[in-house]
Amino acid sequence: MADVNTIRSAAGSRAAQIDAGLRAHMNKVYGTMSVGMLLTFAAAWAIAGLAVTTDPSQAAAQIGANKYLTSLGAALYLSPLKWLVMLAPLAFVFGLGAGINRMSAATAQTVFYVFAAVMGVSISSIFLVFTGYSIAQIFLITSIAFAGLSLWGYTTKRDISGWGSFLMMGVLGMFAAMIVNWFLQSPAMMYAISLIGVLIFAGLTAYDTQKIKTEYLAHAHHGDSEWLGKSAIMGALSLYLDFINMFMFLLQIFGNRE
Repeated sequence: MADVNTIRSAAGSRAAQIDAGLRAHMNKVYGTMSVGMLLTFAAAWAIAGLAVTTDPSQAAAQIGANKYLTSLGAALYLSPLKWLVMLAPLAFVFGLGAGINRMSAATAQTVFYVFAAVMGVSISSIFLVFTGYSIAQIFLITSIAFAGLSLWGYTTKRDISGWGSFLMMGVLGMFAAMIVNWFLQSPAMMYAISLIGVLIFAGLTAYDTQKIKTEYLAHAHHGDSEWLGKSAIMGALSLYLDFINMFMFLLQIFGNRE
């Protein structure tokens, strides 16, 4: 009987240790993601501030009444450099995914933060297109929706791993439609794409949260701190992309334009 009690006590202690480790792991994921998000919006706000001026003597191009692009703004938004700015975050995502096994956890975290800052430069034009109040309002709405979806993905007993392939097919189809609409310039099609995009990335938020949790539980017994550190970075990247995409699509639907 004493042996059975000892075994039960050991099992309970191990379960408590895994639960504590999972909480620490998720805190690492959300903390890394949050820092990345702050870097993104700080970089976007700073670049937009440098790209726009009300002083005609510093103007490289006019974009509205008493609003001009500086030479930096013209380079970022009007010159061929805009393609590099737009595609650079995608290169970081593929590079981090392909090279994560060769990096240390500390290096991967640094690359993620650099990526977040580059993403800020890439989306900085939202401060030229939409009002600051509208951006803040949509960011708050996205934050509330993201928190609820992620919490559901973490706590639900339902296995939603089957959503992954369906949602990724949706992402590929959505981006194909965006490329087509690049040439068509149809507002109705853009609205439909944005609406579908919100739904897809809402689903991915719950799916990715559960995936991060299940991957930790599957590997927790190995005690590989380096792997867990890298896993937290990749989990933060997944949730970061879910948040950013959901925010951008909601902004397209509900944002008030300048």
